[in-house]
Amino acid sequence: MSTILCYRGRTVTTGDLDTIRALLKAHPDASRRAFSQRLCEHWDWRQPNGALRDMVCRSLLLVLHRAEHICLPEVRHRPPNNAIARRRPPPVAVDRSPLEARLDALRPVELVTVRRTPLEGLFDHLIAEAHYLGPMQGVGEQLKYLAFSQGRPLACLGFTSAPRHLAPRDGFIGWSPAVRRAHVHEIAYQSRFLILPWVRVPHLASHLLGRVARRIGADWQTLYGHPVHYLETFVDPERYAGTCYRAANWQELGLTTGRGKDDLSHRPNRSRKQVLAYPLHADFRRRLGALA
Repeated sequence: MSTILCYRGRTVTTGDLDTIRALLKAHPDASRRAFSQRLCEHWDWRQPNGALRDMVCRSLLLVLHRAEHICLPEVRHRPPNNAIARRRPPPVAVDRSPLEARLDALRPVELVTVRRTPLEGLFDHLIAEAHYLGPMQGVGEQLKYLAFSQGRPLACLGFTSAPRHLAPRDGFIGWSPAVRRAHVHEIAYQSRFLILPWVRVPHLASHLLGRVARRIGADWQTLYGHPVHYLETFVDPERYAGTCYRAANWQELGLTTGRGKDDLSHRPNRSRKQVLAYPLHADFRRRLGALA
């Protein structure tokens, strides 16, 4: 059977197309969502936590539909486009008076995971207002933390699923493509880190990086049913020096290609970022399958 395409780690063959067409014929009244879930169950295509890869499957089916390999049923419901609303979370009252202090004077600093809690709206508002990249994307596994002192927010830290391909990381860990596909979900990517603009506290950033590293594995296990063993992030050297990461013992692995995850041109189209890593265990390579 010949390969039609590879999508998010899954190879689609002519045999797979035959299967999809047969299922479409057998269930002509199924909605696109229901059909995607049925196909995931047929393929046993699941996330590491056991949930169906429904959203990825829907995207794959749409790619095949647009390429005229299959014919999906008509869309039954078009929900309103909430992208603009997501980019602008509702305002939240926050004390924005300048805060300049020594770290010792603020302790205890409380670090709270706010994903799927009433405080998530505060996190989203602060990131949308003050982080140059804007809000975090809403798809995939993610954790959000707020740091407080005496009830006043100081900082936001956001983590998401890791990029599938990252040459400096993959070489550092010692991954083959197959092992990478099996274990990349055990890496957390720090997509947002924000000390609030009115907060001036020396060493707060590196302190929070150390704190979150000690707890994120257990927090990820609690929310998603599996741990993470390794943290990574990108630093744009045109904007930041990454001093707090070095102070927290993160390691520099090299530069990204500057092409982005969905690039098809194989040419740089954005600034190259410094890749920084923080293994959470001394035996992280074994836990990530590299020494199996």
